[in-house]
Amino acid sequence: MQPALLNLPFTPGPDDLWFLPLGGCGEIGMNLNLFGHDGAWLMVDCGVTFEETAKGQQVQMADPAFIADRAEQLAGFIVTHAHQDHFGAVPWLWPMLEAPVTTTAFTANVLIGKLRRERVDAPVMTVREGSTHQFGPFTVTWLPITHSTPETNALLIETPVGRVLHTADWKIDENPVVGDGFDARQWQQLGDIDAVICDSTNALSPGRSVSEAALAADLTEEIAGAPGRVVVGCFASNIARLQTLGHVAEQTGRYIALFGRSLQQMAQAARGAGYLAESFNAIAPRDIGYLPRNEVLAIATGSQGEVGAALRRLAEDSHPDLNLDPGDRVLFSSRAIPGNEQRIERLNAQFMERGIDVVHADASNRLLHASGHPCAEELEDLYRWVAPRIAVPVHGEPEHMVANADIARRAGAAVALTGRNGDLFRLGQTPSVLREAVLAGRMAVDDRGRIVPALPAIDPERLRVDPDLPVP
Repeated sequence: MQPALLNLPFTPGPDDLWFLPLGGCGEIGMNLNLFGHDGAWLMVDCGVTFEETAKGQQVQMADPAFIADRAEQLAGFIVTHAHQDHFGAVPWLWPMLEAPVTTTAFTANVLIGKLRRERVDAPVMTVREGSTHQFGPFTVTWLPITHSTPETNALLIETPVGRVLHTADWKIDENPVVGDGFDARQWQQLGDIDAVICDSTNALSPGRSVSEAALAADLTEEIAGAPGRVVVGCFASNIARLQTLGHVAEQTGRYIALFGRSLQQMAQAARGAGYLAESFNAIAPRDIGYLPRNEVLAIATGSQGEVGAALRRLAEDSHPDLNLDPGDRVLFSSRAIPGNEQRIERLNAQFMERGIDVVHADASNRLLHASGHPCAEELEDLYRWVAPRIAVPVHGEPEHMVANADIARRAGAAVALTGRNGDLFRLGQTPSVLREAVLAGRMAVDDRGRIVPALPAIDPERLRVDPDLPVP
């Protein structure tokens, strides 16, 4: 593999506090973030993209050449939670870095399973939520936060020259079904925060996100009213949704089967960690096809239209364990991630051509999906509680990040800086953005398991950002 050409061979000094995203800034997915201070770098997350890959490629991920060329400066490698866009690239990129991966127990369990399947012997260190650990010049505290998978954590990153809150993925959910509810006091008591690196996914959505607990009644009604088989498409890592659907199965007299290896593995990890109730019983996929149609509740991966996923195989009528008939129902308990709309439409058309009823959460009058990300009012709450001097929106397309920046300014942030992958954010006394400081490319895993360069599958118009914002 040829390393990416770098524009600048720089190292942060003792008075510097830098943020450098190599993935996940200007897009949703493929998160890879670097924090720089006093000759060292802290790496946070290492994920794959949700976007459709080129023919002959399995997955795409950020090119880590910048930090791989400086592996001796890598003080820590942290994963915030068990979502593929935050940890899915670790098996392929870790050999270029060879630094221990630090995360909480549940995420570690999921990650270790993935590493073993890819035959990568990477050390994984576990920490407790709420604990504090030192990585070179960085002091890091794990702050539990509500999301759609257990043990999701924001990070408080402290250095002698500044304190940064990296939110990772989050929402305000007082009843998340799995895990503890959102604790506002934790954020109100943080003290002086210089900068917040913040999730922007739903910044364009007004109001507040729906609690996971609010879904059970409407999902029960939707599934109880289906005359035939029901297939629910959702994200494999949404353990709370699995728990909710387990309750729905009991209420509607249906048997659950899990379709998709990642879904089965995630459910196993959740059960082992105590995040799935003992009453959640799934039968083998090969057995569910023998049951009466009105007793079938299949939960399947592939809600984004991914090639080879269970939903795609069901749509093509090529799944070895289950065939759908006219009058059966496919329920998308998810939302389309920007960039995946065409794939989902193709999937939708395949089902409908066969007479299969399709219900999308976004088009239903019932509550069939709860996002794991904050809407506008939740963002405003967090900014007011934390009161950062600087806001840096990430984890969104440009329009989401601009909306997030506007919310931060209204909530009192003195400076809001937007950018994209490869931009260097200086978070010191004079905040600024150095555009295209690093060439932020992509790598891909091809069908033979090799790591090869990959061009971004993003329309250049989607990468436009607003200009540098002056400091008031």
